[in-house]
Amino acid sequence: MDYKKIIKSRETRLRILRTLDFIPDKTMIKMQYFIKTGRRLNLKNPQRYTEKLQWYKLYYRDPLMQQCADKYDVREYVRSKGLGYILNECYGVYERVEDIDFDSLPDQFVLKDTLGGGGNSIIICKDKATFDFENAKKQMQKWLSIDSNKKHEGREWVYQGRKHRIIIEKYIESNPSEGGLVDYKFFCFNGEPKYLYVIADRILGQIAGLGIFNVNFELLSVIRTDDRPLERNIEKPKNFDEMIDIVKIISKDFPHVRVDLYNQDGNIIFGENTFFSESGYHKFEPDEFDYELGSYFKLPFKNNY
Repeated sequence: MDYKKIIKSRETRLRILRTLDFIPDKTMIKMQYFIKTGRRLNLKNPQRYTEKLQWYKLYYRDPLMQQCADKYDVREYVRSKGLGYILNECYGVYERVEDIDFDSLPDQFVLKDTLGGGGNSIIICKDKATFDFENAKKQMQKWLSIDSNKKHEGREWVYQGRKHRIIIEKYIESNPSEGGLVDYKFFCFNGEPKYLYVIADRILGQIAGLGIFNVNFELLSVIRTDDRPLERNIEKPKNFDEMIDIVKIISKDFPHVRVDLYNQDGNIIFGENTFFSESGYHKFEPDEFDYELGSYFKLPFKNNY
């Protein structure tokens, strides 16, 4: 079932999901998994990566994950690991749009929802002279008005009860002819990265080119079915080994986390931590890669659920 064709507006889909807040998490997750993947969810003996992510949502609770899922609070965690130097410059964090002094900001900056994900939770200003401030304020007000006491649409508990805020960061210059700001997303298991997404040629709010690499930076013959495959040749960063060392440090406290980095002109910059990549509702071709990725995901304990 292609639910996105039936309900084209993402905002409408989210509103519908929020009205279903009363449905228990386990039931809702099973429903969503079937609708989005076409498969029944096996929680008693999960083997796939996407199945284990659903188990992770339901049964693993570490308060540190809540801190690290917040785009502002994670900064303190990164500093505590001795990695403060990879943090992008932050101009401030705000609980009200009215408190933002736009006049004090540089000509270029990035606005983000501290609990948001995807292109709908980021606004880029490349030139204050032409920037649509009124539209940006309306969008930010929508972020802040999200009731986090209600359940997350993907039932990702790390966002439950947390306050949405606005974080403003430095805009990172990039060259469109070289793929723009290339995103390196490392899939880490108990401190060991195993694979990574490399995303280039991204246009905000649209599908970008996504390639799946191993940790030797070799492009695999695997695609994610909801994304456009990476067509551009992305060369291995000269300091790739340093990136590996960094994600090992950031990820070692968790059974699984995806650590996102940028590497602009040799400068490694932290992006974010994601515990439930795509909420675990994506599909790979070949399908076997779901099992391959899942084989590295050692669930913290086993019970029958």
